[in-house]
Amino acid sequence: MKAGFVNIFGKPNAGKSTLLNALLGEKLAIISSKVQTTRHRIKGILTTKEYQVIISDTPGIIEPKYKLHEKMMTAVKEALEDADVAILLHDLTDKDVSESHEIFAALKLKVPVLVVCNKTDKVGKERTEQALAFFKAQSYYTDAIAISAIKSLHTDELLKKVTALLPEGQPFFADDDITDLPVRFFVAEMIREKIYELYEEEIPYHTTVLVQEFKEKSTLVKIQADIIVQRDTQKGIILGEKGQGIKMLGIAARAEIEKFLGQKIFLELFVKVKPKWRDNDIHLKEYGYH
Repeated sequence: MKAGFVNIFGKPNAGKSTLLNALLGEKLAIISSKVQTTRHRIKGILTTKEYQVIISDTPGIIEPKYKLHEKMMTAVKEALEDADVAILLHDLTDKDVSESHEIFAALKLKVPVLVVCNKTDKVGKERTEQALAFFKAQSYYTDAIAISAIKSLHTDELLKKVTALLPEGQPFFADDDITDLPVRFFVAEMIREKIYELYEEEIPYHTTVLVQEFKEKSTLVKIQADIIVQRDTQKGIILGEKGQGIKMLGIAARAEIEKFLGQKIFLELFVKVKPKWRDNDIHLKEYGYH
């Protein structure tokens, strides 16, 4: 039996969350075309008779601008510390490999490293081959592969390469566990994902979601969540004219959560203003950013 932690690192928007979902065959991590969607470290667990892989999606590596960013980078640091295998994800739509290379080299990894060039569906063969050749020449390189996470192209081969590098050991989690995070966390994330989809510009970045109530009744699950923003003007944008904005958000989030839970839900959303919550340690802790 092989078992270990495989942690994904890379720039914002390289496709880390899409890759986690593709490897698991389950949608655990929310995805958006906007950068910095992932704020927490999300672990997905894949167990077979031969191995147990605990795959972590981590926030995109950035220079922190406020305390929320610092907490996000702490999640990256923790993932660096317990990795048995590291996946370094390079976005092939970047014309240059230097930015990814700088990040990868700065991580100073002591474990086997799989460089994964993602988004082969968006670029030509020549760029893919050039990127692979570049990374194969680097000191941190153990193995490399080119994939398309969104189309699940070559993700099976990637998994074979990952398991080959895993240490021997006993499973860390039960066979049927798919994550170590509670259902409430994923409910909040799904609401947040819809905020990224439905609202423009800075709104998603100034917003977080806190599930206040999660009650399983006989026929449905009752969920009450607060959407936290920084300013009254943002509250107005989330609510929309005559409440149309939050109504659309509720409909979209409910559909996603029902699919995830496999049962009907009653969803109630409230918008609360907490000035500068992204720079307030007490608020950040309350909202799950430890």
